[in-house]
Amino acid sequence: MAFVTANWNPLGEAFYRKIELYEMGWNLKDGLRECLVAAAPYGGPISLLKGHNRRSPSDRPQLEIYSSSGLPLASFPWKSGVVKQLGWTVSDDLLCVQEDGTVLVYDLLGGFKRHFSMGNEVSQSQVLETKIFHSPYGTGVAILTGALRFTLATNIDDIKLRRLPEVPGLQGAPSCWAVLTQDRQSKVLVANGSHLFILDNTACTPVTPPGLSPQASSIVHMCVSFSYKYLALLTDSGHVWMGTSNLKEKLSEVDTKIKTPPKQMPSAVVMWDGLLIVVGECKETIQYHLDDDSILVPELDGVRIISGTHHELLQEVPGACEEIFKIASMAPGALLLEAHKEYEAASFGKCFLSNFPPEQFVSMCRDLRVLNAVRDYTVGIPLTHTQFKQMTVQVLIDRLVYRKLYPLAIEICRYLKTPEYQGVSRVLKHWACYKVQQKEESDEVIAKAVSVKLADAAGISYSEIATKAYESGRTELAIKLLEFEPRSGEQVPLLLKMKKSPLALSKAIESGDTDLGTYLFNQDDDHEELGNLYVKASYKDQVGITVLSSSFSSHFHDLNDRSAMKVQNIMVTPFPPMCGV
Repeated sequence: MAFVTANWNPLGEAFYRKIELYEMGWNLKDGLRECLVAAAPYGGPISLLKGHNRRSPSDRPQLEIYSSSGLPLASFPWKSGVVKQLGWTVSDDLLCVQEDGTVLVYDLLGGFKRHFSMGNEVSQSQVLETKIFHSPYGTGVAILTGALRFTLATNIDDIKLRRLPEVPGLQGAPSCWAVLTQDRQSKVLVANGSHLFILDNTACTPVTPPGLSPQASSIVHMCVSFSYKYLALLTDSGHVWMGTSNLKEKLSEVDTKIKTPPKQMPSAVVMWDGLLIVVGECKETIQYHLDDDSILVPELDGVRIISGTHHELLQEVPGACEEIFKIASMAPGALLLEAHKEYEAASFGKCFLSNFPPEQFVSMCRDLRVLNAVRDYTVGIPLTHTQFKQMTVQVLIDRLVYRKLYPLAIEICRYLKTPEYQGVSRVLKHWACYKVQQKEESDEVIAKAVSVKLADAAGISYSEIATKAYESGRTELAIKLLEFEPRSGEQVPLLLKMKKSPLALSKAIESGDTDLGTYLFNQDDDHEELGNLYVKASYKDQVGITVLSSSFSSHFHDLNDRSAMKVQNIMVTPFPPMCGV
């Protein structure tokens, strides 16, 4: 028990601990110095842009992506514009914001996905500062331009640019600013000296933090909590003010006794060169000394500390852990721990508790086993239990799929008994869509591998996988995969899209679905086929001329005036009975 609590530090009524997650697997000669760094929350990947200040075409910056344990995921030379900021989306896509306002999007394996612009005004006046944030609507980008105006995109998947009102009296870059989410709306909190303003769609409103130290002449740093509920302000006098993000309630104010500007301040943690201070609601602080250049990554229940050699987690000790391991604790968890010392399994200890529901114990054991699996060095997703419950199993499975860790994702789905359409089948569909894009294997090999792997999987649409193959330029593979699709209604549209009309017609006839056969020709731009259909129908129709007239209407789109008149003359001439029809 003494060993467990050895790194606990008291702060008011709470305890804080700093625990090592990984010894980093990367080999960074100069550490994180001269790197633009961004790490995704929930134990996500880390991106580094080395030499981002280089301007020489012969000496380009290098963009590298690593897992949380420092294992390489991607690396490539940066050939685009000057990057001002890196950041991660909620789905582990990397955003690279350039000084001209262009945002490039990559997946976590370095594959380019798309780009978008933050508007002409940003492009003309250039990006001065930028922040990437998460809101209820998704991932957003906020930009301060060289004209000292803010432009906001709340959701990069549905770009709607908002130009916020001007800040009065702003002559240069603000001392600090942050993005808030209030009343389901993203706003910007700006500090201009000692004055604070909130910018929304229509107004710039001055605000005053209640009880802010009168010694402060300027607010030099600010940070919003992970949940957007709380706000921390650091003044030039070294005081940290903490309160609610709506600036209506003050929680505490602590004097750090350091007046130099910090490097980072996520939440109630302030970092200078070689020093990290934790402030709480009491007047006390906790100090940690840092050996290397580090970055801080805010999390739901703590802060990750990443350096060139180590990856650590600083967090308030969870209440359950405190109850179990605190000296002289008589909580049930502490008593169970004592029983564990006498018996070999904790599951035996539960037999001594009356009315204990086994489901909770079993569920927690499953969760811990999953967390241990994804925390493994080779996977590198160091989730806490609180983060795991917040992100949900589905999101964790998605993250494993993004990393192409399909076997582990399938095992976790099976172990947690996730419904097949949400679990194993969904993972296999992602695997198949990835498989059909591989260029080094033949169509026959891939088609067979997919059919074997998906043979017993329920609810998988082969047409979706075939579509991905077609989009990757593998038409013949797409046709082979469609042979495994049992629903003709899913086969025919894709075959038509691939310009395989005879095969589509054959599939439609085999299905016996007359509506599907008609759909093959009832397309506005397929006038020739539609005309042929009407001609064939006229041979069997008693009012042949009427049907043939429809044929003429269809063909008329593709004929010039002279040809059209010729066809019309032929149509009004009676034609002899068709023998053998």
